[in-house]
Amino acid sequence: MITVEEALSACLALTRPLEAETVPLAEGAGRVLADPVFAKRDQPPFAASAMDGYAVRDIEAIPGRRLRVVGEAPAGRAWAGRIGPGEALRIFTGAPVPEGADRIVIQEDVTVDGDTITLGKTLDHGPHLRPSGADFREGARIEAPRRLSPADIALAAAMNAPTLSVTRRPEVALIATGDELVSPGEDPGPDQIIASNTYGLKALIEAEGGHARLLPIARDNRESLETVFALASDADLIVTVGGASVGDHDLVAEVATGLGLERAFYKIAMRPGKPLMAGRLGEAALLGLPGNPVSAMVCGHLFLVPMLRAFLGLPAGARRRRRARLMADLDPNGPREHYMRAEVVPGADLPEITPFDRQDSSLLSIFSRANALLVRPVDDGRRRAGEIVEYLPLGPLIT
Repeated sequence: MITVEEALSACLALTRPLEAETVPLAEGAGRVLADPVFAKRDQPPFAASAMDGYAVRDIEAIPGRRLRVVGEAPAGRAWAGRIGPGEALRIFTGAPVPEGADRIVIQEDVTVDGDTITLGKTLDHGPHLRPSGADFREGARIEAPRRLSPADIALAAAMNAPTLSVTRRPEVALIATGDELVSPGEDPGPDQIIASNTYGLKALIEAEGGHARLLPIARDNRESLETVFALASDADLIVTVGGASVGDHDLVAEVATGLGLERAFYKIAMRPGKPLMAGRLGEAALLGLPGNPVSAMVCGHLFLVPMLRAFLGLPAGARRRRRARLMADLDPNGPREHYMRAEVVPGADLPEITPFDRQDSSLLSIFSRANALLVRPVDDGRRRAGEIVEYLPLGPLIT
C-alpha cells in the first residue's frame, strides 16, 4: 500500500490542463478563466456624482448660502455647461459632474425655492464625487486562472467584455458496477440495493466545475464492463465505483487492464478507501473508487476534486487542513490514515470538532450530517478531549 500523499501525486500526474473555449459573458459564472480579461475603458469613464443632490463649487458649500439652479443632469445625460460663481446644478447619482463643480451637496441638506436653493445650517463632509477611473483604469485586468464568482462576472461586464476565454469543463464518465445495484426509481429485487454513489459523485463533480455523465450500471461480467467502458471512450476522466477489490466478482481492474489500462497504483493506506486504483486508459485518466458509499465520497473529496482542479488549470494538491479542539476522547489509530466523519462548530478560540460514534463506511446518513473529516495520522496515539487535531472541511460551519 502507498500513502495518501503518494496516491494523490500519482493521480495528479494523470491529468493535464484542458484547452480553452470562448463563452458568452452571461454563461461564465462558475467557469475557470483561462486568459485574463482586460478593461477597455476607465470606470467610471467620467467624474460622476455619488449622490442625488446639487453640484456646486466646494468654495461655495457654506451653510445658508443661496445658489441659482442652472440646469439638471440625470444619469446618462451630461449637462453641457460650466458651473460658475453662485450657481448649482441639479444632479442625480451616476450623472457626469459638470466643469467647475467639485462638490455634491446632498438634497437632504438643501431647501428649494423655485430655481434657487438655500444650503442648510449643517452640511456633511462630501464631496460625494467618484473620480474618473476610481474603480479601474483602461488596461486593468482580471487575472487567470480563477473560478469566476458573481462579482468577477460583474467586473468583467463593467470592463466591457462580452465573451470570456474559459477552460473547457472536464468530461467525467461515471460507472457504477455490481449485480446488486439498480437505479433510483426502479424496484430492487430482494437481494439488491439502490445505486447512490454515482449520484453523489456527479453532484460533487459538477459543483467543482466538471461535467459528469452517468453511464449504465455495469454488471459483474466482462461483456457488460467492456460495453460500458466503450461508452466512456471520449471522457477526460473515467470514474468507476465498486469492483476494484480482490473478490471473485471484482472485475474492473482485470477488464480495464485487458482494454489497455496502465495502472499507476492499487490500494492506499487510508480508511475508508483502501481499495483505490488509478491509471491511464487510452487518452483518459481512470480513478477506481471503492464501492462503499462513504468510501467513494471521501475518496472523491481527497482525490477526485484535486484531479478536476488540475484539469481546469487551477492550483491542485492536498486540501489545506485546519485545526480544531477535540471534544471527545479517541482510541489509538492503526496503520492507515483515518478520515473520521465529524461535526465542527465554532468555539471560543478554535473550532470544536466531535467525531460521530459510528464510522462504518456504508452510513450515508452519518456522512450527510458531517461537515468535516477529522484526520488521524498513521499510528496516531490515544487522543484526549481538549487536544488540538487537524480536519478537512466538507461544508460551512454549523452555527
